[in-house]
Parts: sequence; structure tokens; C-alpha cells
Amino acid sequence: MDLINEFSVDLSEMASNLILMGVAFVLALPVALNRELESRSAGMRTFPLVAIASCALMLIGIRVLDTTGAEARVIQGIITGMGFIGGGAILKSDMRVRGLATAASLWATGAMGIAVAWQRFEIAVVISLLLFVALWTGTEAKRVVNGENGENGDKEANGE
Repeated sequence: MDLINEFSVDLSEMASNLILMGVAFVLALPVALNRELESRSAGMRTFPLVAIASCALMLIGIRVLDTTGAEARVIQGIITGMGFIGGGAILKSDMRVRGLATAASLWATGAMGIAVAWQRFEIAVVISLLLFVALWTGTEAKRVVNGENGENGDKEANGE
């Protein structure tokens, strides 16, 4: 009977986790849409997955660890992992480096997932909004600076 009790599921806890990971998913969508529309290497699948995973890892840390020091190490691990994933988005071809904005966006999306796990929705929403605005206005500003008309502009020339 003890084995059966070990596998019991707290449905309210499961619902709470599902809601939190759902919020992280939704907050990642504007950034994902921007990156997808700009034909970047990460887009509609990657950003929500990063948000969900970082939120889930932090939720696990919050639920099973008993000290703030241990929880801080989970945050450090997520941040380090996001740096590793972001590094994979950065490419160098010829004398041009691309993917920096995508890498930074992945890192910020990880931070957003952590904020959602801690139920700091004000931080998560601000990250999502500012990230979307920075990407959208930054792309448009780069087109203007590079003298592109936006319709036939070379996305590769944007250095992302």
C-alpha cells in the first residue's frame, strides 16, 4: 500500500503547475511570433519551450528544495543553461555575427519563466512586453539605419 501512496497525485498542485506553465507559454508567444516572422533560427516552438522548461525547473526547485540557497542554485543552473542554448543561436559567417538578439531573447525568456514560477507576474509581463518591443522596434530601426525599405530588406544584413 505504501507504493500506491507514493504515486498519488495532488490534483490541485498539478492544476497550479499547469496554470503557471501555461502563463509562461502565453507570455513567450509575442517574442516567438516576432522571431518567427523575422525567419530567425528560434521561433514559435523554441521560445514557448524555453519558457515552460525554465518555469518547470524552477517549480521543481521551489517544491522540493528547502533552502533559498538551493533554490538560488537552480536559478543559476537555468541561467547557465540559457547561455549555452543561446550560444547555439549565435553564428559567425564571413565577418558578420548573427543570432545575438535571438540568443539574448532566449536568455530573457528563461528569466520570464523563472519569474512566473515565483508568481512574480509583474516581472514576467514586463519582460515579455519589453522584449517584444525591443525586438520589433530594433528590427525596424536597423532597417532604417541600413537603408532598407522593409519589403525586400536583407534580413541577413541585420546581423542577427
